[in-house]
Amino acid sequence: MARAAVPRLAPLAGAAYLAALLAADHFSSRHEQLALGALTWIVLLAALSRLSPERRVQTAGVVCFATVGEVTGSLIWGVYHYRLGNLPLFVPAAHGIVYLTGVGVAGALASRTRALVGVAAAGATVWGLLGLTVLPHRDVAGAVGVPLLLVFLWRGRNRSVYAAVFLIVAALEFYGTALGTWRWEPKLPGLGIPDGNPPSGVASGYVWFDVMALLVAPVVLRTRTRRTEAERPLPTSTPA
Repeated sequence: MARAAVPRLAPLAGAAYLAALLAADHFSSRHEQLALGALTWIVLLAALSRLSPERRVQTAGVVCFATVGEVTGSLIWGVYHYRLGNLPLFVPAAHGIVYLTGVGVAGALASRTRALVGVAAAGATVWGLLGLTVLPHRDVAGAVGVPLLLVFLWRGRNRSVYAAVFLIVAALEFYGTALGTWRWEPKLPGLGIPDGNPPSGVASGYVWFDVMALLVAPVVLRTRTRRTEAERPLPTSTPA
């Protein structure tokens, strides 16, 4: 019984850590935020130490793609802003933990993949429609990302992971904006398109980081394998 319960504990631990992290950041100073960042990187590296090389490369890809998205969306474009006006050190590592938590949820619910995907698709669709119709702040920009997620959920090879990650990110978006950890601008800077706080499309768009990481990971692994084989010394033959 204990062994069967282990896979279910990992996603719960990831979700609990992320919730506690955002709650702690709500009260932290800049120096305390740096400490939270260091701790989060330690947590991520500790989790990766127990995983396969493939999963490590996937997670590293998610961290890289998500960090580029964070720098572009927050620091350069200004679509959203973190509480202290910076990009907290814990954010890139937290993206890795989000991905691993999503993988854990997808694995724990492997026998219920259809239901998991259905819940994610329905949630994204309803959220997008509400943002276009009845919510007090119109969410046009966010709704654009919803069809993209639905395509991934319909045709993606890793749709259970995408569904789980969407649900986790959606929960964190509502939680983080409620705490004031970050806030989204009411309109996209330079475009004037109404955007929600949080926008429905942000959790959908986040799945794109996972898609790219899962596409790139096999290429990285093959390249590393070939390089290792090329650097391996040739066997020396002994004279007869």
